[in-house]
Amino acid sequence: MKSVKFPVIVSNHSVMLSLCVFPRVASKLILRRDLFPEYMTTKYRTILKCVKLYTVSKTATFIQSQNGSQVLNMSIWDDIPIHLVNVRAISNCLSVSSSRNVLTTQNNLCNTVLRPKTRLGYKPQTVGDFDMLYKLTQEKFKSKKLPKDVNPCGVFANNELDLEEVDVYGFDYDYTLACYKPCLHDLLYNLGRDRLIQKFKYPENISKLEYIPRFAVRGLHYDIEKGLLLKLDSFLQIQLESVYRGLTKIPDSEVLKLYRNRILPIAYVEGQSKNHQPNAKAKMVQLADLFSVPEMCLLCNVAEYFERNHIDYNPEILFHDIKSSVQSCHPIMHEIVMKNVGDYIEKNSRLPEYFKKLANAGKKLFLVTNSPFSFVNCGMALLVGDKWREHFDVIIVQARKPKFFTDDSRPIRLYDETTNSHVWDRVSKLEKGKIYYEGTVKQLQDLTGWRGHNVLYFGDHPYSDLADVTLEHGWRTGAIINELTHEIETLNNVNFKRNANWLQMLTHLIEEIQDYECEPAKICLEKWQSERDMLRYEFLNNYDSILPRYLANIELIL
Repeated sequence: MKSVKFPVIVSNHSVMLSLCVFPRVASKLILRRDLFPEYMTTKYRTILKCVKLYTVSKTATFIQSQNGSQVLNMSIWDDIPIHLVNVRAISNCLSVSSSRNVLTTQNNLCNTVLRPKTRLGYKPQTVGDFDMLYKLTQEKFKSKKLPKDVNPCGVFANNELDLEEVDVYGFDYDYTLACYKPCLHDLLYNLGRDRLIQKFKYPENISKLEYIPRFAVRGLHYDIEKGLLLKLDSFLQIQLESVYRGLTKIPDSEVLKLYRNRILPIAYVEGQSKNHQPNAKAKMVQLADLFSVPEMCLLCNVAEYFERNHIDYNPEILFHDIKSSVQSCHPIMHEIVMKNVGDYIEKNSRLPEYFKKLANAGKKLFLVTNSPFSFVNCGMALLVGDKWREHFDVIIVQARKPKFFTDDSRPIRLYDETTNSHVWDRVSKLEKGKIYYEGTVKQLQDLTGWRGHNVLYFGDHPYSDLADVTLEHGWRTGAIINELTHEIETLNNVNFKRNANWLQMLTHLIEEIQDYECEPAKICLEKWQSERDMLRYEFLNNYDSILPRYLANIELIL
């Protein structure tokens, strides 16, 4: 090993670097002028973090010093730069390279050289410089590997969960144990539309409005006062290009004029239940139930009909009328499904095996659902068999969730199958095979002793099924997200992966250059931001996500 000293003159400030290098490496050191950062002059802010030397100038010379060491004589005025990269700092005066086995020390260096801000190695000033950065980003994008495929049948854990600690497994029924076929949405839509005409006397021509599959996804918000359907992110920020009045997309300028800001106040979105303001009333509702998807479609179809025919209407009245129509049709929907249960419910042959496996492992099972017993009994008989009740230690129907998890004054009642009525006797214990009605989670816990993190409850609704029971009672929760299969298929799409990679890298490039104030930077930034917005718009229309914003509180997503 030999020592080579490099005195570097930078804007009349002299810096002495002593490099200890292996002989075979020293001969390969090259200096390159175009990688010199012009702002490495008088501002020294960080510890030296560089080691490779480059130049293309022929004016740099090695001079034999009196003590026999070699000195590289160079000056900034000769436009001979020195550029150092890929070194991590050990102390204020010592840095170690991550490549080529080079040690770099600083001698009498109170301040240090500022590292270049861009991959060019110098501060870009012209449109050509910024275009070069864009091309370098594209080259890196082309060489970047695509992410691996995601297993569509996988279980995704948000929080650590040791299943050995789980002694009790709870289940919802609708869209959890019973997965409905798409035709159920058509049925519910048609029933609600007919009810709207018959009961609320809406125009007969509405009967021609058909259900539009995949027009909307659950998780969207509806502004009751303004009559707008829109998507909010986890920061309550309006996702532009996703705001609709009826079936018509609202321009971004009109959206900003209506709301005056992209970020909405929490009181406007969630009301008094979340921000503890006693007089606050939410102006929006989130449609997080899968049964609400046909309701959203009917809402937008009718609003579009009114808009196109220049019929004046009150958006709030329209919302409540449609909500009432669709929800009042659930008993009729139950009767139709029970008559042809195989046409509406996907059969799962592995469900009985799963229940037996849990029981053999000593686990307790319970069912808590808002659906009536006759409807649940018909569906579970198809899924598990006529003796399905033998698999559950506790069965509670018409539980009135989310009140089941939040109230503490509604008593559990025994359901009498023979008379189709509810017994008025006090329930002092919960017996296997019997059917119970209403009640509260507090009573369930008191009568069974099932509490806290020992309970894992599966449901499809992130709020009424899962959020409250996690926050209030400490249960572990699992979300059954049936739409996740479609989303994973989208994630595994090659075009999606490429677009996601490029969007990520383009965003990073914009963030890297956004502080430059020169005119070429502004021109290029505007062009890049337009490209990024187009990519985001494509994602919004083709790869939109249904995942609600509070899934972070849920342990498992299936």
